[in-house]
Amino acid sequence: MNNVKEPEIFKCKKCGDCCRGFGGTYVTPGDIEAISRYIDADPDNFVEKYCQMSGGKPVLAQKKNGYCIFWNDLCTIHHVKPYMCRAWPFIESILLDVSNWYIMASVCPGMRTDIPASVITNLARKKISGVDL
Repeated sequence: MNNVKEPEIFKCKKCGDCCRGFGGTYVTPGDIEAISRYIDADPDNFVEKYCQMSGGKPVLAQKKNGYCIFWNDLCTIHHVKPYMCRAWPFIESILLDVSNWYIMASVCPGMRTDIPASVITNLARKKISGVDL
């Protein structure tokens, strides 16, 4: 019975709810370089044109409707999206307090809540550490 897979606890529904609000998406210098190449923009002007500053760090700007500037019914930079977006919903805050999973799941239809907290924590720890599930 070793081939029994652990339950899938997240399946993206491509609804865009994670691309709206929630304090913004931090971008690293590597993210800025990759996104700039992908959209054919000057990386030297990227922060000024596509970001806002939050806590001294650049975050992707949001349109008036609250969505990321790169959201247009789907992510327009999906192939080079920042780490924070690639990691969702397996983020460090879940390891600090698994109730964060349930809070995030209240606005994300792709996150399952019918799984024991211990399984969620274990799978999140594996995902965050880079273990292939």
